[in-house]
Amino acid sequence: MDADAGTHADASTDTDAGTHADARAAADARPAVGAGSLERVNPPHLAPPTGFSHGVRAAAGTMVFLAGQTALDGAGRIVGDGIVEQFERALGNLLDVAAASGAGPGDLAKLTVFAVDVADYRRHAREIGRVWKRLVGGEYPAMAVIGATRLWDETALVEIEGIAVVR
Repeated sequence: MDADAGTHADASTDTDAGTHADARAAADARPAVGAGSLERVNPPHLAPPTGFSHGVRAAAGTMVFLAGQTALDGAGRIVGDGIVEQFERALGNLLDVAAASGAGPGDLAKLTVFAVDVADYRRHAREIGRVWKRLVGGEYPAMAVIGATRLWDETALVEIEGIAVVR
């Protein structure tokens, strides 16, 4: 995601965090962010996350499992010439499914991005980050980008699946 996205706003400035237990307690003490049912957990002793959260703790709620979405249009065709355009369409499709399930962008707890060319994804990380900020905002779920040999739709460059938690 965008390296300038400011995803580690909850990083501690306390220089004597002490033990891992103290750091965990400090990370756990942060108020919930987003829809009020999710808390981003980014312990200050870990590297600051950029474009993801190290963990997301969900308060009581309903889990919504979001199937992998690619850049399919309504007719079932992959659209978008490059990774950024396909990411935008795939994320939009995922957000549409989330909304139909009663989940908003702030309810996204976990996303996995499958990319057929991780180097291409990394080269376009800033542009992808701008798409993320426009469609989702400044909060990030726990995320991973995984390289895939190919996706179900052979012309797809990226697929995104996720889990949302709604009250």
